[in-house]
Amino acid sequence: MQRQSDRPPIKVGILGATGTVGQRFITLLSVHPWFTIHALGASSRSAGKPYAQAVNWKQIAYMPSAVKDMVVQECVPEPFAECAIVFSGLDADVAGDIEAAFRSADLAVFSNAKNFRRDPHVPLVVPLVNPSHLSILRQQQALHSPPLEKGFIVTNANCSTTAHVIPLHALEAEFGPIDTLMVTTLQAISGAGYPGVPSLDILDNVVPYISGEEEKLEWETRKILGGISDIDSSEGGRVLQEFDMHAQTPLKISASCNRVPVTVGHMMNVSVKFSRRPPPSPQQVSEALQAYRSEAQLQGCPSAPVQTITVHDEPDRPQPRMDRAHQDGAGVNVGRVRQCPVLDIKFVVLADNVSIGAATSSIINAEVAVLKGIVAS
Repeated sequence: MQRQSDRPPIKVGILGATGTVGQRFITLLSVHPWFTIHALGASSRSAGKPYAQAVNWKQIAYMPSAVKDMVVQECVPEPFAECAIVFSGLDADVAGDIEAAFRSADLAVFSNAKNFRRDPHVPLVVPLVNPSHLSILRQQQALHSPPLEKGFIVTNANCSTTAHVIPLHALEAEFGPIDTLMVTTLQAISGAGYPGVPSLDILDNVVPYISGEEEKLEWETRKILGGISDIDSSEGGRVLQEFDMHAQTPLKISASCNRVPVTVGHMMNVSVKFSRRPPPSPQQVSEALQAYRSEAQLQGCPSAPVQTITVHDEPDRPQPRMDRAHQDGAGVNVGRVRQCPVLDIKFVVLADNVSIGAATSSIINAEVAVLKGIVAS
């Protein structure tokens, strides 16, 4: 991406800047055409140091020169007061209180952490699927005490959830509701952060358990693929909005999650049953996936992929090593679309868990918010 001179730069901050996701934020934002990095935040151990001294840089790309001498701040709102957007790559064990404090300081927070994903007023947004859920932010601001003018929290989904909801949404948009979903994940070790899974646990091995992952994948999928409904509040007859969790057409989901010895790239084996009878054919499914265009793409978000879903015809693709970097990891790859003898259709999904599964999703969410006027540009 090249910087554009016709748009004033939008100052952004990054929390958890020394971590794996924080480093990916820096890599992407250092060349962003709209956003300019204004402040970096990390733990008290790193605060006060130049970024180059505070971080154990683990990205393939070299550290951007613009941040090397930037002094790392503590994760408190005051040094970020001039930021229109704050991206959070904080670990979940500290993210909750810090992100809440930034929102209370009337700052717009786009979070990769899980802490607020279940909040009934916080949108859980995969930008290639449901940016319409950003409409609930006005309610989030109005219900805050005191009410907020600019501050809010938007979360993106778990990295494994993100991978499969993109093709699932494309299929529901074309063929109607999905009734049943079976998904088995093969998740890369980078999904565990740094230093991640010990080598003696993962080399020459597959770990068939990732704490909390299966439950998160099942729950988050319903929130993302569901809609928003109006409800009557007991508070003076006020009409509020709520996420319907796909309740109009209940979605049955069974997930099995595994950690595999791959550095980057979550792969998922997905089988679906449609409510529609007869179901679509594998050819119809492949064509619908390839033709899908996300709202973020159509609006012109600079970080959105040109091709949201790349469908592979080869019998042995996608593969993490060969396909995770396609479009800088901003889209997803689908292959082996075929009939399922138990449900209707089965296929394989691959996504870059650190890009579209984490930092890239937050950045596109922020781009959508700018284009919708939710964040002042």
